Amino acid sequence: MSERTSERTSDTDADVIVVGAGLAGLVATYELTRAGKRVVLVDQENAANLGGQAFWSLGGLFLVDSPEQRRMGIKDSYELALADWLGSAGFDRETEDRWPRKWAEAYVRFAAGEKREYLYGLGLKVTPNVGWAERGSGTATGHGNSVPRFHLTWGTGPEVVRVFREPVLAAAARGLVTFRHRHRVDGLIVEDGAAVGVRGSLLAPSDEPRGVASSRESVGDFELRARAVVVTSGGIGGNHDLVRENWPADRVGPAPASMVTGVPAYVDGRMIGITEEAGASVVNRDRMWHYTEGLKNWDPVWPGHGIRIIPGPSSLWLDATGKRLPAPLFPGHDTLATLRHITATGYDHTWFILTRAIVEKEFALSGSEQNPDLTGKDMKLVLQRVKKGAPGPVQAFLDKGEDFVVRRNLKDLVAGMNELTPDTPVDHEQVEREIVARDREVRNGYSKDLQLMAVRNARSYLPDRITRVAKPHRLLDPVQGPLIAVRLHVLTRKTLGGLETNLDSQVVRGDGSVFEGLYAAGEVAGFGGGGVHGYNALEGTFLGGCIFSGRAAGRALARSLA
Repeated sequence: MSERTSERTSDTDADVIVVGAGLAGLVATYELTRAGKRVVLVDQENAANLGGQAFWSLGGLFLVDSPEQRRMGIKDSYELALADWLGSAGFDRETEDRWPRKWAEAYVRFAAGEKREYLYGLGLKVTPNVGWAERGSGTATGHGNSVPRFHLTWGTGPEVVRVFREPVLAAAARGLVTFRHRHRVDGLIVEDGAAVGVRGSLLAPSDEPRGVASSRESVGDFELRARAVVVTSGGIGGNHDLVRENWPADRVGPAPASMVTGVPAYVDGRMIGITEEAGASVVNRDRMWHYTEGLKNWDPVWPGHGIRIIPGPSSLWLDATGKRLPAPLFPGHDTLATLRHITATGYDHTWFILTRAIVEKEFALSGSEQNPDLTGKDMKLVLQRVKKGAPGPVQAFLDKGEDFVVRRNLKDLVAGMNELTPDTPVDHEQVEREIVARDREVRNGYSKDLQLMAVRNARSYLPDRITRVAKPHRLLDPVQGPLIAVRLHVLTRKTLGGLETNLDSQVVRGDGSVFEGLYAAGEVAGFGGGGVHGYNALEGTFLGGCIFSGRAAGRALARSLA
């Protein structure tokens, strides 16, 4: 048994304690050190995990009326983006949505204004092609992006982390930042109604690589004090028990019995309960964002590691019994409505049916490690994407992923699907009917099939036509083959509710008053206010929400501690 140790510091050691060394924590620390404030950055993981979950992201950013959009002929505006945001958010709670609505208005204004300049000033660049995510529910006033707004970072998630990590490390070299890795916070210290510090457990040293689950053995305890505390500890996506506890069954049906995990195990949600116990208000805890196109990672980093397909619009989507999902539940259109439909079927998985031609052009995989060309800023590799053949990481899943079935004809494809899911076999005739009906509609340049209409709409956007959306063709055309079936799982990812905060990222108590000395930013605060996204997300908004709310916390504290 390890000898236990104890650490204690006085309130003269730091101006602010930041709990969580993910993106929001780095941004808050960056802003505080710009103002000359001293920060202790506390995290339960080792130094290899600096930057947290953001490191693993594709690095998409929601920008409005950007130069990249204008060069593509996209007409966007704050007014259009806000209408899309509010139509997607569906704010309907008088009390709990008070601050989230204000955060939404402020965040969209940031995305349409100084966000790009702020990030470019730090050295962050975006690629010239703007992606079109969450294309919507099919109405002008409902969920979805009216225009492409997904700006892909040149360097993906690691680059987003780098531009904040480097100035924070430079501040540490100047003595303004002290890192406390392997320090797990178990409680807040509150005196006279104000947060003045944290206490917790010293975890056994760990040299595990980034993202790998680490030991939770406690070898001691600690107590840290400062003038204020910022909680930036992330959401609940790595904790399936907590996901199930908060799952909105009344709104989207029962939680699937089996899910894959889109975030490392340390995204455990502990600090939400700890902060609530200290007196903070937690709102909209039933709002969450889980993807419906998850794969089991053939080369996992963390337990249950899942990867999301970021699909183009052409794959035929079938439920577990082989029935086509109803319009407008097409790939890349309406995540939450699709999730609701899937849970209503009573099964945990669905299927994509597609061709080699579609997988080569339309399949992208979320995650920095799945996009080595963009992550490594390797233009030569990027140009390989326009050539024939699937990108290397996609091909690796075709070759090694357990969820992929590749066959030359439909009969053999269905047989392969049933080998994967013998307890839920699909009927060959049912699948054939769905495919033949769809293929009839593709013979003309017009159609009553709403998915094919969506495909042609997507191809009217030049970047999609060149790099993202396959030319419409019959799935049973052997020239386009072989046929591919992909088993899809629900993948846990984002927490949309959380600690209630005002526009300065100050935590709010249940009675609406400010919790003195306590701030929160990032996913633990629902990316701002306790739920800036409402019920739905427009994508490219999670990293931006961490940046915007972390920035607000750092700047507000810098002013108040001046």
